[in-house]
Amino acid sequence: MMDESGVGTLYLVATPIGNLDDLSARAVRVLGEADRVLCEDTRRTGRLLSRIGIKARLESHHEHNERARVPKLVDALVAGATIALVTDAGTPCVSDPGFRLVRGAARAGVRIVPVPGPSAVLAALAVSGLPTDRFFFLGYLPTRSGRRREAIREIASLRATLVIYEAPHRITKTLAALLEGLGDRDAVLCRELTKLHEEIARGTLSELERACEATSQRGEITLVVDGHRADTREDDPEPFTGEAKAAYERHLADGLPPDEAASRTREIFGGTAKRRRGGSRTRDGEA
Repeated sequence: MMDESGVGTLYLVATPIGNLDDLSARAVRVLGEADRVLCEDTRRTGRLLSRIGIKARLESHHEHNERARVPKLVDALVAGATIALVTDAGTPCVSDPGFRLVRGAARAGVRIVPVPGPSAVLAALAVSGLPTDRFFFLGYLPTRSGRRREAIREIASLRATLVIYEAPHRITKTLAALLEGLGDRDAVLCRELTKLHEEIARGTLSELERACEATSQRGEITLVVDGHRADTREDDPEPFTGEAKAAYERHLADGLPPDEAASRTREIFGGTAKRRRGGSRTRDGEA
């Protein structure tokens, strides 16, 4: 579709992550009308389009060739082409190629239109039963153990639900690393979402690790992990004693939230600052 200035349109089209019935009628129309369809794997996307009766000009667009192809694609868009970008499964640019093309098109004044639909991130988050008001998507964690530990250390204090992609042959090691770096948090392991053998396993990180060790894992995995919880509890208003308690109350009087006041108090008094047993199971406005 060309706008009044003669410039074309870049469509970002979400495709099924498993169940083909999840492809929207709008996505079918856009793919059928596009001058060119960019995809990671022309064979895989070709099979999808064949199933829905669409013949389109398919072009390979993946992480290894995207940087070199962006200038010519942007030129084509500026000249009036209608281009649809898809990924192998799910929403383009989400842990998949595409952001360089989108950035280049935006800088050139090209109209960019999202055609939303399936997303493993959002599907797993929604079904997890963990808080959804704030979440942090990590994509794939680093494969090297040192870098993986560092990445986990960086997000350990985030008070947001964590969403992670992982390969089946690495999931046990990843669960062990998360357990070591985050503690034994609640988590949900989603495997083969929307597909015939869909599985949603709930438990703590240690429980999921033991389950994965006991059985061979296959298929695409999205892991959802509970965020950092405050060390204080609303039903126990005095987490400290003595001088530590007085310091804690001063922090509260200064306007600090209870959890931050507790953290600063422990930094000052160390082991003399008595922690409450258990952790908060509440978030703002949640029970």
